[in-house]
Amino acid sequence: MWDQPYLETCCRSALHRVVLAGDACRPATGKDAPCLARLAALGLAEARADGRFAITAAGRARHAKEIMPKRRG
Repeated sequence: MWDQPYLETCCRSALHRVVLAGDACRPATGKDAPCLARLAALGLAEARADGRFAITAAGRARHAKEIMPKRRG
């Protein structure tokens, strides 16, 4: 059974961009702002004091499971 909240395509893309941003983190500006807020509410990202968003362990796990799953040969 699926036990995680559904992520819209835009939020999945925002999650991927947070991962790609790495230590620089992702600014909460532009079109990503609503998705970053939703990711933070779900515990997949966290808002830092400087207004940027960082990936959480839960976000990294969700990204690995849904967005970049390991390919089996």
